[in-house]
Amino acid sequence: MWAEAGVAQEDALDREQARWVMRRAASMLRPYRRQVVLAAVLMTLSTAALLAGPFYVRYGIDHGISAGDTGALNVAVFAYVITAGLNYFVYRAVLVVVSKVGEGFLRDLRVRVFDHLQRLSMPFYDREKAGVLVSRMTSDVDSLAELVQMGLVMLAVNMLLLVLSLIVLAIVSWQLMLVCLIVLPFVVAASIRFQRESNRAYLTIRDRIGHTLSRLQEGISGVRVIQAYGRQDVEVERFVAQSGDLYDAHMRSVRAQAWYLPVVEFAGLGTTALVIGVGGSLVISDVITIGTVAFFVLTLGNLFEPIQQLSQLFNTVQSAGAGLKKLFELLDTPVDVAERPGALDLPEEGPIEVDHVSFSYTGTVAVLQDVTLTIEAGERLALVGPTGAGKSTLAKIVARLYDPTEGSVRFAGVDLRNATQRSLRQRIVVVPQEGFLFNGTIRDNVRIARGDATDDEIDDALRAVGIFERFDSLPDGLGTEVRERGSRLSAGEKQLVSLARAALVDPALLVLDEATSSLDPGTELLVEAAMDRLMEGRTVVVIAHRLSTAERADRVGVVADGRLVELGSHAELLADERHYAALFATWVGGLGHPVRP
Repeated sequence: MWAEAGVAQEDALDREQARWVMRRAASMLRPYRRQVVLAAVLMTLSTAALLAGPFYVRYGIDHGISAGDTGALNVAVFAYVITAGLNYFVYRAVLVVVSKVGEGFLRDLRVRVFDHLQRLSMPFYDREKAGVLVSRMTSDVDSLAELVQMGLVMLAVNMLLLVLSLIVLAIVSWQLMLVCLIVLPFVVAASIRFQRESNRAYLTIRDRIGHTLSRLQEGISGVRVIQAYGRQDVEVERFVAQSGDLYDAHMRSVRAQAWYLPVVEFAGLGTTALVIGVGGSLVISDVITIGTVAFFVLTLGNLFEPIQQLSQLFNTVQSAGAGLKKLFELLDTPVDVAERPGALDLPEEGPIEVDHVSFSYTGTVAVLQDVTLTIEAGERLALVGPTGAGKSTLAKIVARLYDPTEGSVRFAGVDLRNATQRSLRQRIVVVPQEGFLFNGTIRDNVRIARGDATDDEIDDALRAVGIFERFDSLPDGLGTEVRERGSRLSAGEKQLVSLARAALVDPALLVLDEATSSLDPGTELLVEAAMDRLMEGRTVVVIAHRLSTAERADRVGVVADGRLVELGSHAELLADERHYAALFATWVGGLGHPVRP
């Protein structure tokens, strides 16, 4: 059924999944249990106030108008006005309390999800797409917000109103209640059918909105290519087709409402006519009073309107349930590289031992196979090899961004899997190929490496790599706003900030994904000078994209097809005339980078 609608089946919850989501949501609501109880009491009072109105009308007609008692009529009117006034304040309180609980729940959920995303390891981000993760925090949370803002109040009040209306109608006159029950099964059956059809239509709409937004984003992001090849008309036609599918999905939802809403309206009018006709006969026979007939006519609105609104609210509830399910599943995602109980702090310095390490991203194809090497304290090791050989993966395992599938990595004799995350990130720092900056000042971006660092310590870190004067000379100095992703700085300046971060941590082991491979020659010299300062007195593992870096290393490791095939000094490997010698000869010949397979 779902496949025919072109809808992702995971958006529809079965009963077991719905119960699981409800249990998880209830556990997150425990801190708000007092407010939940208060909201329930207030909603019950508000519903009772709504139902009290027809009782006052019944009393006013039977004891005031029919009996000619002005006093009784005034009492009914006065009570009606007072109850309506009180309900105004009660309903306001309901909205405030429910919104406070709902928004607090959403805030806690956002924080939990973001916190968990920050702690998840690199293997998780290799498996998941960034766009999907962002949608968890946007569209899925938005679907919950829609329910929280008004849906919860409407849902609870309408359910209470429906149940209490049936009860009071049966108490006041079981004869007229039987008249109402004649139509009620047809309304319930129509509501169930509407819920199914509208739910299918809604899920189709949700699916096609995603496709339309994806087409829109692709068209905007690739506008240069589209215009360069004169593809505007083709892209517009594709977008028109996508928008047409979305239009059809919306119209399917409209058609479902177009037959259902008149059914409920007709049922209400028909039942009212039956109540007046049958009730009039019972009044003439002195079985019931005129006030009772009026009571039923007024209360019938509280019977059919909740059914209609609950049916329409089902889509919101279904959407919120699907969003919650995905968010809870994300929260249940285990951390691949976790800190073990009883973890140890790493020693301040020592050798790195890679012992028979193998690794696979997928669990089937090995990216690294049986790699063994020792990097002495203070040694500089350059890893070279063709693209995809596994050198970057080996460097990431040395930094424990990944755990090996087989074998172990030890720092000063301590297995990295047994180390505390705090000491691990103090001893080992990774500087990526491209510096990533966050919105804020230059000083803020350096402080990311160590949140408790003082301004003086940040200045010293910049001086340590010889770049303090460069940034201090800017009009706003280290207070210069770099904007989103560091857009105000050049690629070289962003990389300099990354090197200053590493200097602020002052690690024992530095892992460099060669930071100059994508820079212009002028900036490259400045960054290389900063790198040389940073590497002094430290153990360094550098992924060398340019073999000039390998020339300056103490040893060079050649990685090919996931194996460490050569290990030695630059001179030794050239003398062996094997892999490294061939790579170096090609580089010297003018290509300037390793030969790609």
